Amino acid sequence: MTDTNPARVVADADVLAADLLVGEDARRALDVVRRHSWVELVASDPLLDDAEYVVRELADDDLAADWRAKVEDLRVRVEHSPGDHPALASAYAGDAAHVLSYDDSLRSAKTGASLQGRVSLSVKRPDGFAALFDAESLYRAVVGGEYPGPDRDARE
Repeated sequence: MTDTNPARVVADADVLAADLLVGEDARRALDVVRRHSWVELVASDPLLDDAEYVVRELADDDLAADWRAKVEDLRVRVEHSPGDHPALASAYAGDAAHVLSYDDSLRSAKTGASLQGRVSLSVKRPDGFAALFDAESLYRAVVGGEYPGPDRDARE
């Protein structure tokens, strides 16, 4: 089984688009990543392409392009085989421990069984991730030492 990094998170295209266009749970979950330099957003180009398409369709080209430029600076880029599910493949390629998605099929027993033995991966809705995220204990486990609190502005 592949070891995963509990400070690495993948947001599916639906969550990435909702973060920008809706806010609420998706924004609270991704603000966790933006507020902590030691928590990383992992995403492949196909994953960002999917999210950018959604933003373009629901908003406009300029907003989609601006969003893409900003998320490019935030994400850890990974590659995966064509045809793979972009969020799951990004998590696998980037050793991420968490996938955030509104897609119920990704949280199904069938998907869990297919991942079992390959990767230790938690697929959660954004609200569940935000509610369960414990920055202090994760910091001690991943970085070590006393948790200094958030070290970045989530809105920059």
